[in-house]
Amino acid sequence: MTLSAIIGHVYAGGIGALPREGQPSGIYKRPIVTPVAIGPEGLEGDQQADRRVHGGTEKAVHHYPVEHYAVLAAQFPETAAALHPGAMGENFSTSGLTERNVYIGDVFAAGSALLQVSQPRTPCWKINHRFDEDAMARFFLHARITGWYYRVLAPGLVRPGDRISLVERHTDRFSIDSFWRLQHAETPSVAEMEALAAVPGLAPDWVRRLGERAAWLKR
Repeated sequence: MTLSAIIGHVYAGGIGALPREGQPSGIYKRPIVTPVAIGPEGLEGDQQADRRVHGGTEKAVHHYPVEHYAVLAAQFPETAAALHPGAMGENFSTSGLTERNVYIGDVFAAGSALLQVSQPRTPCWKINHRFDEDAMARFFLHARITGWYYRVLAPGLVRPGDRISLVERHTDRFSIDSFWRLQHAETPSVAEMEALAAVPGLAPDWVRRLGERAAWLKR
């Protein structure tokens, strides 16, 4: 299938302090306007504060659809002015690619790099603190507007205005949206969980977690 978009914005950045208790976070990105290298662990110059749960090869590049900011602004009107592209700590911002048409394992050409969708983003409390909205991370999950991560299959260069295009798809069954619907199901299908765990390209940590949950449900 033909699926592509223009990368409207590219972001990277260092570590900043969150409101409230001042915890360090890499959510504060700056716009990149010149070509930037993408290596195995993401964009050159990008940083993450807590490497236990952020960054690394399975979360090298974060993609967030620009469409979601209007949804968030409507849900959290007092924070609307702060809800703009780049505010969620994403590396890529596009229009047209969403959790409904991007699938686990999808391979995209972005600039001269080759990237593979490895997993959805799992929003945490740092988003709540960033915007002083205690329900925001929960809303992300329930609305299934989390964005997703790529691993880097081939390094390259990317800049705003480059096209990101689907070049290979491994499943037509598990979009990012379908992934979250299965995860949120009160009594998920064991067969569906095992099928999701078997999709080529899914991050190993999710393969393990799905396998453990499926085994527990079987018992």
